[in-house]
Amino acid sequence: MEQFAPACPLDILMLPLTFPSGDRRRWLLAVALALLACAGAARAEDGYALWMRYVPADATSSGGYRAPAGDIVAPERTATQRVAREELQRGLSGLLGITPRQRSAPGGRAFVLGTPQSSPWVAPFSRDLDALGDEGYLLRSTRIGGHEVVVVAAREDIGVLYGVFHLLRLMQTGAGLDRLEVRESPAIARRVLNHWDNLDGYVERGYAGGSLWDWHTLPDWQDPRYIDYARANASLGINGSVLNNVNANALSLSTDYLRKAEALADVFRPYGVRVYLSARFSAPLEIGGLRTADPLDPDVQRWWRDKADEIYALIPDFGGFLVKANSEGQPGPQDYGRSHAEGANLLADALAPHGGVVMWRAFVYAHDVPEDRAKQAYSEFVGLDGAFRGNVLLQVKNGPIDFQPREPFHPLFGAMPRTPLTMEFQITKEYLGFATHLVYLGPLYEEVLSADTHARGSGSTVARVIDGSLDGHALSGIAGVANIGDDRTWNGSHFDQANWYAFGRLAWNPRQSARDIAADWVAMTFSRDPGVVTPVVDMMMASREAAVDYMTPLGLHHVMARGHHYGPGPWVDGGPRADWTSVYYHRADRDGIGFDRTSRGSDAVSQYAPDVAEGFADVERVPESLLLWFHHLPWEHRMASGRPLWDELVHRYTRGVRSVEAMQATWDRLQGRVDAERHRHVAAFLRIQRHEAQWWRDASVAYFQSLNGRAMPAGETPPAHPLAYYVSLQFPFAPGDGR
Repeated sequence: MEQFAPACPLDILMLPLTFPSGDRRRWLLAVALALLACAGAARAEDGYALWMRYVPADATSSGGYRAPAGDIVAPERTATQRVAREELQRGLSGLLGITPRQRSAPGGRAFVLGTPQSSPWVAPFSRDLDALGDEGYLLRSTRIGGHEVVVVAAREDIGVLYGVFHLLRLMQTGAGLDRLEVRESPAIARRVLNHWDNLDGYVERGYAGGSLWDWHTLPDWQDPRYIDYARANASLGINGSVLNNVNANALSLSTDYLRKAEALADVFRPYGVRVYLSARFSAPLEIGGLRTADPLDPDVQRWWRDKADEIYALIPDFGGFLVKANSEGQPGPQDYGRSHAEGANLLADALAPHGGVVMWRAFVYAHDVPEDRAKQAYSEFVGLDGAFRGNVLLQVKNGPIDFQPREPFHPLFGAMPRTPLTMEFQITKEYLGFATHLVYLGPLYEEVLSADTHARGSGSTVARVIDGSLDGHALSGIAGVANIGDDRTWNGSHFDQANWYAFGRLAWNPRQSARDIAADWVAMTFSRDPGVVTPVVDMMMASREAAVDYMTPLGLHHVMARGHHYGPGPWVDGGPRADWTSVYYHRADRDGIGFDRTSRGSDAVSQYAPDVAEGFADVERVPESLLLWFHHLPWEHRMASGRPLWDELVHRYTRGVRSVEAMQATWDRLQGRVDAERHRHVAAFLRIQRHEAQWWRDASVAYFQSLNGRAMPAGETPPAHPLAYYVSLQFPFAPGDGR
């Protein structure tokens, strides 16, 4: 029976008051399950459990696996073995309403966990595990000693834990277990969250409260929430966490703070999550007492070697450093006339004896305002291909500007065959309405990962670049800028949890479907009822395009308000840098709009492979979704719809607002099928989103109309206020600003 079913009390009343002879146990189990379901219906949910709610399920929705005894045959000698067994016990208790028993051998229907080394019952499956690697796993329904079992087998303990979470996902989503045969291993080696958390507890571009890490009470007090954070990551196969902001404070590398990081590493270790730190390049000056941070200076090299030795003495499985250098005022090797490769190699050499890596961010731009900001990273890094040490990953944002609602894929993907590239996605929605706008990012991730760079011919997708398969790299990585804070929902809203979830699933396998991932998430988070899953998934899949429409249609980009990026600001001009303004990017005037990146303009198209560049440069072939990214066009340019560009632009803005209204209507129809507390919360946020979508539409239309002097298209409602009203709005305390 479904949790939160309004008829739940009647289900109990309809149970027989007597039971047939010999069926007492079955009757008692039915009563217990009904009571559990009713308790769930009455219990308010605040989102803390994420997608690991493990609510009671009937035989159909639990995959038909009947385990009345709930036996678990599993080793428990290591910490990871224990948490794998405990997670399965927790899941079975919730899903099936049973108390699992720990046994030494199968004696009926049972779950068998382990590695060939830890369990004699798994040893016969050793050959099946050879191709799955250290993190892979096998799930199989079979018979051992005449008994029906579900085996979760792996070469290493962490693979068993990942397999347990996969098994529980199947049970939560109603997949059958009778003919279970699953072989899984990750496509990408380093699957990492980047936390932009400051040491004072503030989260830059964070919209879910303060930092999860209480540096003041660490290392002595380890909040139990740290364990749940590690569980959530392990459930997705995320195996790394960068604890501090890329705009790093050198104190993060001091001995006192390293001991705090050590405490977190100890909590995370059983769940396979390695700790990383953002390293400030100038740390040798700021906390080391040196007079320089020049990467070629012997004393500087010695300081970093000693620091690496100190870190690994405390955290033997330390993952490595993330570095933002010579970008937005951060110190770096260019301060000393050195290259990014020389800076990265300094740290890589210090980490190499310990097996650590450097993730060097390619988000850079020059002190002088460039002709085209979109060209900066490519211009600075492509000539360094092959100059980096073997333990350096170049971390590249998904697009060439900065996490916009829509960008073309970054031209560096496919352009550096001798350098492993890490994808950097944003999970937090800095440019997509913060936590209050429902925007499922799975389609954005999928769009980028499936984009064909044509770097080595057709089929050279971005996914193949970052998983190493295109150019034969064993080292691979993907990073997500997290929006995880101390809010009870973890992410600031219930639907923002789906973006953490989608990132983790795609980090494990970048060829998965965003729709399928959304369906799993809805089933585990809200309900397995198809009457809930289908409309909510449809709503989620349309949400990103809705946001693009009401914020940045037709390839517009970076038209947000200055600094905090809350709300529209297409009029933003002036200030210290032209490329921090909106007018720099949209270039609208009386005659037209858009940034010309063809050979007649900045020629940014030439940074892509010829087949891609030709398509982007051709106004007839470029996708309309990127039209104004690559072309400056007159307002009367005829669109595929037959409308002039101006009419189409206004239509897209309005369509975005209407899409949010459709989301509201869908959610309203689900009242009573989703628990009341979460339904109210989401409904309130959708009202905020509807109001702000209209604000985006009206402010943007009013501004562009002030330039082109054109009448509103037929059937379109004029903005509610004059342009001056929208320009006058101020938000000095918008959350998540960089301070």
